[in-house]
Amino acid sequence: MNMIVAADLQWGIGKNGDLLDNIPEDMKFFREKTMGKVVIMGGVTFLSLPNQQPLKNRTNIILSDDGSVTHPDAICFKDLDEAVNFAKANYKDEDIFFIGGASIYNQCIKYIDTAYITIIDKVYDADRFIPNFNELPDWHIAEEEMVKTEKGIYITFTKYIKN
Repeated sequence: MNMIVAADLQWGIGKNGDLLDNIPEDMKFFREKTMGKVVIMGGVTFLSLPNQQPLKNRTNIILSDDGSVTHPDAICFKDLDEAVNFAKANYKDEDIFFIGGASIYNQCIKYIDTAYITIIDKVYDADRFIPNFNELPDWHIAEEEMVKTEKGIYITFTKYIKN
């Protein structure tokens, strides 16, 4: 199983329920990695999607502790373990991506073996964070590619693998 996220230099990923920045190169990377796959997200992340609609050409799984966030074109669960068990029973592990938010990312680390983290070479005023994967003992960098974006910001597409 995988997670995919963009994080700043302090491992911030969001502010006020939104992304830190809109970086077209990262959005393209996200689409390429998740198209045709399964995406698991929390209710706040779902509500932040354009028009509060599931991501096209993907199986969308929404987690909502109280069951208040649902959509007829998504599969909804109240419990992360139930969602993971369902996904693992019905899809290949390598086709399952956790896509946020912070609570989901922090809980999913025990399930994943690959983390695609776009490191943004900048510090934002973030209020949501993920762990620093460089400091997690069971993880190492398998691939890195630095790119200068159209905005002039450097980003590094980083693939972390669990040892």
